[in-house]
Amino acid sequence: MLEAPSYHAIAAMAVTIAMFIGFARGRYPEEIISLVTIAVIGVGLYFAPLEGTKPTDGLALAFGGFGHQALITICALMIMGRGLVVTGALEPFARLLEKIFRINGQLGLLAALLIALFLSMFVNDTPVMVLLLPILVALAGKGLMASSKTLMPINAAVLIGGMATTIGTSTNILVVSIASDIGMRPLGVFEFTPIVLIAAMFALPYLWLVMPRLLRDNSVVADNIRRTFHTRLRVGTSSLLPGADLSAVSAKLPDGITFHDKPSGLLQPGQRLHISGTHEALEEAARIMKGELAPVWVLDRIRRVSKAEGEDVVAVEMTVTADSRLITRTLASSGIADLYGVAVLGIHRPERLLGERDIYSEAGDLRILEGDVLLVMGIDTDLQTFARNDGLLRLEGARELPRRSKAVLAGVIMLGAIATASIGVPWFDSAGGYAPIKIPIAISALAGAIVMFVTGCVKFDRVGRALSAKVIVLIAASLAIGRVIDDSGAAEWLGQALSLGLAYLPPALVLSAIMLFVTIVTNFASNATAATIGTPIAFSIATQLGLPPEPLVLAVLFGCNLCYATPIAYQTNMLIMSEGSYEFRDYIRAGVPLVGLMVTVLSVLLVLWYGL
Repeated sequence: MLEAPSYHAIAAMAVTIAMFIGFARGRYPEEIISLVTIAVIGVGLYFAPLEGTKPTDGLALAFGGFGHQALITICALMIMGRGLVVTGALEPFARLLEKIFRINGQLGLLAALLIALFLSMFVNDTPVMVLLLPILVALAGKGLMASSKTLMPINAAVLIGGMATTIGTSTNILVVSIASDIGMRPLGVFEFTPIVLIAAMFALPYLWLVMPRLLRDNSVVADNIRRTFHTRLRVGTSSLLPGADLSAVSAKLPDGITFHDKPSGLLQPGQRLHISGTHEALEEAARIMKGELAPVWVLDRIRRVSKAEGEDVVAVEMTVTADSRLITRTLASSGIADLYGVAVLGIHRPERLLGERDIYSEAGDLRILEGDVLLVMGIDTDLQTFARNDGLLRLEGARELPRRSKAVLAGVIMLGAIATASIGVPWFDSAGGYAPIKIPIAISALAGAIVMFVTGCVKFDRVGRALSAKVIVLIAASLAIGRVIDDSGAAEWLGQALSLGLAYLPPALVLSAIMLFVTIVTNFASNATAATIGTPIAFSIATQLGLPPEPLVLAVLFGCNLCYATPIAYQTNMLIMSEGSYEFRDYIRAGVPLVGLMVTVLSVLLVLWYGL
């Protein structure tokens, strides 16, 4: 007979339900609810300690999440992701995916889903998401898609791929190891892969076509995306332009680039082409053609000063005010580069000024007028001096330009961290046999973050931009909840109640019930807790009902990976929360239907596969 749960177990379940309701209603910020949850656990366990513990142990449990390796791992991964972004290490991959998205947004999303699904079958889920996240955020920044409508579907695809092999996640390894210790035969790496891939065929249409429609659109069309800047593209000796016909050259340039006063004949070194386009399009055009948007000498000076002073190069937009000395001057006659050491990359002319007369000099250069917006590149202190002395109004949205000289280094650091965690460090045992040692993801991520700092890929004063306070507090609260559910005996009591109730159900419902129970535990406690409790229960139920243990153990393994319904269920859910501007209710709205779909499909497939 099932005994009544302890008072601590009842309290733990009550706090968990209250936190869930608070998140779901959305009346208060997630970080406030998280802090209140931590406070309730700390105060409650101080005055009513768990059996065999001291009051101060309750405080350690409540606040231990802030020093937990899971939180440290996520922060380290965010820092390494920041390093990939600021160095432009992932730009080649982003450009490849960008081409697909420009052809068709839906096709691009499908390609990203398939890539995520395939990679996570062999590499741990978290590193895969860390690699894809900066690429997807960069594409969202270019207006090709809304990050809120893509990050959650791709994260779900990563989680689905991760459960397809025994090496896909550490949780899979844990479930298989526990089952083997109990007495079940060992499972091969790809033994249950066909079942997951068939289920993925049902899940992909939902992730591709339905889930994005359930999520809010967080895209913001910034002014610099709409603004078109006029500039002079300088033809260099190493450029692809010299000796080429303009019609052949223009076909290679990105969309949105317009040529003004097209020259006749072949292009020559040193020639300056009057073009216009968005900031991103101009940068891409200069990269493709190996040209420059400003005098080479000032660009070289900016890079030298940046390297010597350890300052980032930024591009900002500045509006010309009525008292600026630049009015009616051209860039050539303004002396901006000589006076301030900054480079004007282009001039945006508002529509209301397009009809003004005498806007071009005799040399064909655009004269600066009040209301024009200058796109200026330089060191922040030089930019501030330029704006202050020449009567310019600096606009919001300064953009750091990638430190491309460290792009390869940042990529090597990230790949090294992923390889040591997923493949292992080459090692030979005393007998001369090859036995690679896998480094825990927490250690490899921390080591990677430290190397990013030491090498200058990420700067200490920029770390705050990589981390989200809301995510940090939410992770700490979720870890505290998981600990108190486990230590109070609440999870064990729920497992016992489940095992008593399943004795009278047919095999198909037994599978579904076990998977659903483990899914609930993993979405509110942790994957490890769900695996540790669920695997012995599944094996025991199989023995009592005379069923083969493999399908029931796989029901536990699959349930541990169906962590789509809450942000606290898995660390990749936390990684995307800030970038996707997600709220707790977004996970419920889009994740719960996916959980229901996967539980149903996987249960049916297990019944058919094992002939139950």
